[in-house]
Amino acid sequence: MSSGPSLQLYSYYRSSCSWRVRVALNLKGLKYEYKPVNLLKGEQFSPEFLELNPLGFVPVLVDGDTVVGDSLAILLYLEEKYPEHPLLPDDLKRRAINIQVANIVSSSIQPYQNLAILKYIDEKLNSDETSAWLQYHIGKGFTALEKLLQDYAGKYATGDEVFLADVFLKPQIHAAIHRFKLDMSAYPLLLRLFKAYSEIPEFEAARPEVQPDAVNPSK
Repeated sequence: MSSGPSLQLYSYYRSSCSWRVRVALNLKGLKYEYKPVNLLKGEQFSPEFLELNPLGFVPVLVDGDTVVGDSLAILLYLEEKYPEHPLLPDDLKRRAINIQVANIVSSSIQPYQNLAILKYIDEKLNSDETSAWLQYHIGKGFTALEKLLQDYAGKYATGDEVFLADVFLKPQIHAAIHRFKLDMSAYPLLLRLFKAYSEIPEFEAARPEVQPDAVNPSK
């Protein structure tokens, strides 16, 4: 990786939102200090962390006196300040598709599998309801993504280069397969992309199980 400014990333190894940022930092060749936040222990609600992000969510990026929470905001910040390996293509249409994919994942899929949401459903209803909830919302989002990317995908989501859409897709598809046991037979394009990402070193280095705070990625 190239030398550069000292960045700090507050992250939880299993958080797909944090994973996106780890991938982007790797792609851009930016060194960073990993600051673990254990969500299961409630460290995201400590006074110190709430000073960084009042919502109590990871990830948070600290770049000198700049503090940015929310993965999409972080990635757009990185894109503006550190343009090496662009996350957005020059082509306006493909740029828009990348942003649309990112928003589908971050707004229409991932929030429904948030730890707090799943805990609430388990407590108020039961585990069967939780499974049905996940299958519906992930499936709805994946159906939309599968259709949206049909006319744009190459080796990766929007062509033969890695962009923002890919950064969002890898962690989400991984969670669907390995955490939530989603049958991917209805999503052949997404499954093909997922396999292609496993050949990219920057994606592999961001995997949950190789992070400093990883304990048991199946949990």
